[in-house]
Amino acid sequence: MQSFCHTAAYPKPIDIDTQHTLPDFIMTRGGVSLRPGDGIIHSWLNRMLLPDTVGTGGDSHTRFPIGISFPAGSGLVAFAAATGVMPLDMPESVLVRFKGEMQPGVTLRDLVNAIPYAAIQEGLLTVEKEGKKNIFSGRVLEIEGLPQLKVEQAFELSDAAAERSAAGCSIKLDKEPIIEYLNSNITMLKWMISEGYGDVRTISRRIENMQKWLADPELLSADPDAEYASVIEIDLNEIKEPILACPNDPDDVKKLSDVAGTTIDEVFIGSCMTNIGHYRAAGKLLQKTNSIPTRLWIAPPTKMDEHQLMQEGYYNIFATAGARTEMPGCSLCMGNQARVAANSTVVSTSTRNFPNRLGDGANVYLASAELAAVSAIVGKLPTVEQYMSYAADLDTMSDEIYRYLNFHEIEDFKKSASMVTIPVENKVLVS
Repeated sequence: MQSFCHTAAYPKPIDIDTQHTLPDFIMTRGGVSLRPGDGIIHSWLNRMLLPDTVGTGGDSHTRFPIGISFPAGSGLVAFAAATGVMPLDMPESVLVRFKGEMQPGVTLRDLVNAIPYAAIQEGLLTVEKEGKKNIFSGRVLEIEGLPQLKVEQAFELSDAAAERSAAGCSIKLDKEPIIEYLNSNITMLKWMISEGYGDVRTISRRIENMQKWLADPELLSADPDAEYASVIEIDLNEIKEPILACPNDPDDVKKLSDVAGTTIDEVFIGSCMTNIGHYRAAGKLLQKTNSIPTRLWIAPPTKMDEHQLMQEGYYNIFATAGARTEMPGCSLCMGNQARVAANSTVVSTSTRNFPNRLGDGANVYLASAELAAVSAIVGKLPTVEQYMSYAADLDTMSDEIYRYLNFHEIEDFKKSASMVTIPVENKVLVS
């Protein structure tokens, strides 16, 4: 799969030329090509995955929420695409095991940051560059204890394995969320065919393989006596406030109470770390104000998320609050499209906060969409009490707010999918 998620918003002349020529090149070789403005490649590619399979991609955030992936340089990815193999020395694993119950106001992004926080407490990770320790570096990060997460939620955890410098990530999920995900994705893939996406043969084969897995759903699991480089246990009962990464290092994680009161100039809610639930949650919080003192950027991951949020009225809420909405894609996350003001202080939901990435001299905190929205409203990192007062009516695992794009339950997609026939091995499967 190929996309233009890094170059669609503000294309240079060379980008425009590539956008006209690359899709045909990809599709004539059996690949699937996305269109400018479709959104972030990970949010699309994840919907083409089969359980317990291995993949690769030319972006470090190729971190599958089901199966496992090992990102690589473009040359090696091309080699893997052409030959179906890639050289790999299989690394050791680090096991992160969650236990207990999620506490009020705590989000999955806080659990993302709880992983380096726990490693720091155990002396397995240091922030200082000189003599740096990092138990995750070059290893596979295996996560257990959250088996009922939706696959979109699981990606929020696997995605951040890149910031841990892990070679790959695997999350142990139950069958039910994966079955729900694949049923949704079959409908989406049929919709893609109805919309003229190609290569049709590749998409059709993937639909057939998804249907085969659903007919006999089995998942791999770790051996009972599996050995790990380290085992880190995190008690959810002990995480009672947001945890965020401080400027400008994703390993430099602190509790909100340690950094509260910092003045915030700009807020970005976007990147592959987000899904539709984050924008609903941010919208619910932004409904409580008519204007904000910060510059707020909103960039959903795909055009389907954007369309659904518009249908539900959230773009009206964003506009009323004074937010700037960007086309679906990576946007500020890469900092090679739009950029924040020089030397500004920013709260971002993006993946990384390395120096100068989002803007020249910018100091960037990485946090949840919920904490980002509250920071946009109050113009600073709130106290824990302020944050909790805003989040009091917001269940961070609510089925209403964190309702994902189940395409097999959306009428427009169901109708398009019902018109598609899938040719397989000289046969025709009628949907």
